Amino acid sequence: MKILIVEDEAAAVKRLRKMLAAIDPGIEVVAEVPSIVGAVEWFGANPAPDLALFDVQLADGDSFEVFKRVAVPCPVVFTTAYDAHALQAFRVNAIDYLLKPVNSVELGAAIERVRKLGVVRDHAPLASSAAGDQPTAFVKRFLIRYGDHYRVVEPEGIAYIHSLMKNTFLRTREGRDLPLEESLDKLEKQLDPQKFIRLNRQLIVHLHSIKELLAYSKSRVKVLLDPPYGDDAIVSSERSAGFKRWLAGG
Repeated sequence: MKILIVEDEAAAVKRLRKMLAAIDPGIEVVAEVPSIVGAVEWFGANPAPDLALFDVQLADGDSFEVFKRVAVPCPVVFTTAYDAHALQAFRVNAIDYLLKPVNSVELGAAIERVRKLGVVRDHAPLASSAAGDQPTAFVKRFLIRYGDHYRVVEPEGIAYIHSLMKNTFLRTREGRDLPLEESLDKLEKQLDPQKFIRLNRQLIVHLHSIKELLAYSKSRVKVLLDPPYGDDAIVSSERSAGFKRWLAGG
């Protein structure tokens, strides 16, 4: 595995190198980059590594600036002394967000996740939202902040996503609503269409949350969900035919 370290503290680089060697002697650190400018230049001139380890605060500013200037075509793990940037890390599809001093067990687990993803090829290229709204791969997890807490939700843990009073919520399989910042229109593009479907303007559902179907009118279908959603899980007439094909696997 080839790893790029984007870090401006010599002691932190030395510590990361030592941990990586202990985790897997076959890991190769391809470069150490201490700045935003250096990272942008490096990605523009070199083949993608299998993983990049990014500190948030670099010598010339916030490392999220790198993602605004260049596509980062590999998985990323952030290593930082601050927990305030976790949501930003999630928005650029980070594999993990590790607080300093980095724990070797946590770092090893993050590397293993990269391997299970098929290293680079199974992961969306990392880019800022300014590069476009259409992702090149489906979202692998949601990092959600509510109050002072964070929660990671895998797609399989989602029952459905719904809008209420102009706000968006993810309902987990155990029935808890968690807030999302994105609109349903944007989220629909990020979700695997083999598992998720848009029923109407207010609701995107996961296949496994569909409990029963009822004829609602000549051309519309009412969907009973688990956990329950209420009376608004109605497939609009223009979506009904496509919804039935989707259920049949067509």
